[in-house]
Amino acid sequence: MGLNVYLSGEIHTDWREQIIDGAQGLDVTFNAPVTDHAASDDCGVAILGAEEDKYWHDHKGAMVNAIRTRKGIEDADVVVVRFGDKYKQWNAAFDAGYASALGKSLIILQPPEHDHALKEVDAAALAMARTPQQVVQILRYVLTGALPG
Repeated sequence: MGLNVYLSGEIHTDWREQIIDGAQGLDVTFNAPVTDHAASDDCGVAILGAEEDKYWHDHKGAMVNAIRTRKGIEDADVVVVRFGDKYKQWNAAFDAGYASALGKSLIILQPPEHDHALKEVDAAALAMARTPQQVVQILRYVLTGALPG
């Protein structure tokens, strides 16, 4: 049994690389949004034309990015959503809700200080992890039945 895992959320740390590196040797395929912040923000106007109003600039980018995000979440067996320390990640919360509505297995990765704010998101998840290593251990257990250690 293999897994297709979509890694959503915070883009300012190396959590995705930690999970991908930790899952070496497992039958896992990873997908993710575009994590180049400037490319993600500007893809709509770069492809569809400039906008004077920042709202429409952002809106074009969000729509183009949604094509990739929807495909990645819809094709995933497991969706991991990371909520980081630094920014409010409304898009991550949206991705978690979308994945939940599709019945996807959802793992939330968050620091303790977000517990209260994310209680409803956590309630929809099958697991809430604190570290990328815990996510890897969940994937390893699901695929092999092996416990850590």
